[in-house]
Amino acid sequence: MIQQEGAGWRLSRDPSRGHYCVLVGAECWAFELTEPEWRDLVDLVVTLEQQHQGLVDQLMPEEAIELELDRGMWWGCLSGDRDQWGLRILLTPLEGRAAEGEWPAPAAMALVAAMRTLWDSQQ
Repeated sequence: MIQQEGAGWRLSRDPSRGHYCVLVGAECWAFELTEPEWRDLVDLVVTLEQQHQGLVDQLMPEEAIELELDRGMWWGCLSGDRDQWGLRILLTPLEGRAAEGEWPAPAAMALVAAMRTLWDSQQ
């Protein structure tokens, strides 16, 4: 089991839990994901972060940006400025449960860094 958490976010992966082996959460909520849902979520948030990094040098210090991405059953939105951003996600599968989550800055930035670390450790 791998578990990480910080101010306003938490993340764990435990393959022994079976079908729902990844937990993603914030201060007052959490939901479990399957391995395929987890892979798709990582792809979504890493892409949003990369898009932000690609635009950061073009933003004025006071300028805000909002990036949205829709990938299959996941929708995500990164919003903030050149230095800090928050993250919203929405899981809407064709059937079964749905989930929604939000992390303000800087919790969102720390969560995405932890997601990258956890993802890299799985490879």
